[in-house]
Amino acid sequence: MTTPPSSVEHSLNIRRPYFDLIAAGSEAIEIRVGYAKIRKMAAGDRLRFNSGDDTLLARITALNEYGSFEEMLDAEDNTAIGEPGMTRDQLLAACRDIYPPEKEAHGVFAIYLDHQSA
Repeated sequence: MTTPPSSVEHSLNIRRPYFDLIAAGSEAIEIRVGYAKIRKMAAGDRLRFNSGDDTLLARITALNEYGSFEEMLDAEDNTAIGEPGMTRDQLLAACRDIYPPEKEAHGVFAIYLDHQSA
């Protein structure tokens, strides 16, 4: 079943390497912690990524919530997260480099993206 598009648009700042991966279609799942802003997102919403002066619009196709980065990496397709060829340990280290344990405690979200239908 396809989630119908909504008119709701969210905006997130993103580091350049991850912006480029999403733009190239290499990263189909964006990982975030459960801040209030993230918890307001829903499948069908649009998500605008900002990196410096560049923006990219994507459609959220699904959101999955987990208790930790490890739980998320056990459940999700690791090849759709981060740079091509990254190992699970490298992905975990990258997530923890961005989000320390007190941020991870907010919960972890895997946000599925489709930038072709935004």
